[in-house]
Amino acid sequence: MDLLREAIVRTHHGHIAVVSSFGAESALLLALVAGIDPGLPVLFLDTGKHFPETLAYRTQLVARLGLTDLRVVQPDAAALARIDPDGTLHRFIPDDCCALRKVAPLEHALAPFDAWISGRKRYQSAGRAVLPLREEVDGRVKLNPLAEWSAAEIAAEIRRRDLPAHPLVARGFPSIGCAPCTRAVGPGEDVRAGRWAGSGKTECGIHRSPASRRPDPQPVFPQPIPASPSATPATGNEP
Repeated sequence: MDLLREAIVRTHHGHIAVVSSFGAESALLLALVAGIDPGLPVLFLDTGKHFPETLAYRTQLVARLGLTDLRVVQPDAAALARIDPDGTLHRFIPDDCCALRKVAPLEHALAPFDAWISGRKRYQSAGRAVLPLREEVDGRVKLNPLAEWSAAEIAAEIRRRDLPAHPLVARGFPSIGCAPCTRAVGPGEDVRAGRWAGSGKTECGIHRSPASRRPDPQPVFPQPIPASPSATPATGNEP
């Protein structure tokens, strides 16, 4: 709370946003932010591929926490039409799909801000094991206030605050991304094992430097990655 309050109220006042996926553990970070400033901009990347449950949960949390500045960030329509006209790029080149639907839109949305808040934690994966509380990326400050929290601590605090759970958590989804690329996690699997399963991909790209991203991919079409079973088909929410 001290880290968040200092950044939101003093150091970066008026120039900081929180980026939220409204996923499995998003309620806690959003509750902490709302307790300091419910008017803080909340950026949500609407990829057009989300589970319907995620969109409903977003509406529920915004109302419950009194968040007043939700900003829905969408990919550029012209880029979608040019690069992924049939909406199947995720099956062939998931990195390019994330670059198109998440990385490029977020970079544009973050342009007015000099700092942003992330919900990443060290326990989530080996690649996040040394995640700092504060880092500087491309001249912009990124805060990871929950980095040191364990899964048990987060769950306990969510219960203590009586925050609503994402409906897919009870169905075996401890990490929730886009519907076509997320499956339930089995016993003993890594928390993020259900993300891009079978593709070798572990991150969407928004937490890597621009040098390692492809914001304007030119797709080729190799063999598709295995389809991931989703909880609910995302029909009606895909372009």
